[in-house]
Amino acid sequence: MHDLALIIAGVIGSTTAIIHGVLTHRLMTVPLLAGASEPIAPSIGRLVPLLLQFSTFCWFFGGLALIGAAIWAEPSTRLTICIFVSAFYMFGALGNLWGTRGAHPGWVLLSISVVLIAYGARPFG
Repeated sequence: MHDLALIIAGVIGSTTAIIHGVLTHRLMTVPLLAGASEPIAPSIGRLVPLLLQFSTFCWFFGGLALIGAAIWAEPSTRLTICIFVSAFYMFGALGNLWGTRGAHPGWVLLSISVVLIAYGARPFG
């Protein structure tokens, strides 16, 4: 059951990341770059999408790491992965909750993942 909890947390995290990435690009990146009152320097135009998608990257690969940890990792490696990924997910959940005052489903999904990670990280055997 601990392995299954990590796999489910990984699927939730990676799926949330994909949806987040598409919506962030469509609803934030494109309007931000298109609506600038002054021309944006090329370096800034390249950095803005990367910075906005950094959390997407962390959540997606964190989800894959959780799935891998459930299948292949040794106990100490598994625990380390769980600690790091849950920190990224918890930061995202709290940021979504605070920033949208609870009107965003991302904080719920990432919170569920954190609970599953806490359960899945528990010992082995």
